[in-house]
Amino acid sequence: MLEIPMQNDTTRKIVHVDMDAFYASIEERDDPSLKPRALVMAHDPRQTGGKGVVTTANYVARQYGVHSAMPANEALKLVPQKLLTFKTPDFEKYRAVSDQIHQLFHQVTDLIEPVALDEAYLDVTANHDFNTTIQLALWLQDQIRQQTQLSSSIGLSYNKFLAKEASEYNKPRGRTVILPEQAQLFLDRLPIEEFRGVGKKTAPMLQDLGITNGATLRAYGQDRLIAKLGKMGYELYRHALGIDNRPVLVRTAKSIGKERTYRAFLTSEAAVRAQLEKLAGMVAEALAKKQMHGKTVVLKVRDGEFNTQTRRQTSDHYFRSAQSILDAAWQLWTQDTDQPAQIRLLGITVTGLDPQQYENIDLPV
Repeated sequence: MLEIPMQNDTTRKIVHVDMDAFYASIEERDDPSLKPRALVMAHDPRQTGGKGVVTTANYVARQYGVHSAMPANEALKLVPQKLLTFKTPDFEKYRAVSDQIHQLFHQVTDLIEPVALDEAYLDVTANHDFNTTIQLALWLQDQIRQQTQLSSSIGLSYNKFLAKEASEYNKPRGRTVILPEQAQLFLDRLPIEEFRGVGKKTAPMLQDLGITNGATLRAYGQDRLIAKLGKMGYELYRHALGIDNRPVLVRTAKSIGKERTYRAFLTSEAAVRAQLEKLAGMVAEALAKKQMHGKTVVLKVRDGEFNTQTRRQTSDHYFRSAQSILDAAWQLWTQDTDQPAQIRLLGITVTGLDPQQYENIDLPV
């Protein structure tokens, strides 16, 4: 089989920023008494009949084997009760902090690809405001720390794959640079289970083939990897050579929304109306910051038994103001005559977004 020629673009400069235990770190910042405890971000399964999944955990909890996507009941078994604290995630708060961090990103480049609230790729190839790209990355990490009191790990390299591997290499508070001339040695020594895309099922299979690190992955060869793993084998072989020519993808928001969970359930129409008014105001403010507006309002309702409904209203005209968003959300709320007695969560989202310079204009006939 003829090997496909490999071209490696080493001219770019990519920074990967990964916040350290982001949700848990925000809660520790806001309540320092949580720092010595094993903090697990999830609904307490003792209060939900065993329901719930771990969103993330602080580093104390991770020492006991707690990790994201784990059933919350498992965390209950792993951590000594005297150390364990469950905390329900407050995504509204985390989004606000994420927005604050993204404002810092935009001070160095507009070529930003968000991966989640807590991580993003930045293409800083064309940046000229710093003497070196390393200086830029260190400035960014320091500014995040100063302005949010949170730690991050920074990876810098010539492509997204290596930048991500670099940010993971020395967490938390890591600072790792992989230059083109260092990449092959770094990858050759990297354990196969630490290659991005190699999961719990793939790693044992590769190890059974004698592939334990980047060097043995590369030596196994492209043809045999493709025969065993198909497209994934081709990608793994490219990564073993330090090749990843994917661009940083600048994404336009498809929706903007806010939601809030209520520990004390909402039990009256007046309380629901008051909360929808607050949410509509926050959504309108977020739309204004991003200079966007949209044609669809989505109402999300979750009751005390965790049953969730979404209802939507689409208009020929754009929703932008708090009042127009509230009017649509309230109409969606009142259209259902069989409302739940207890409301655990409300959310309002505006979708079908366009920049605010796009207007609907009614021309005279």
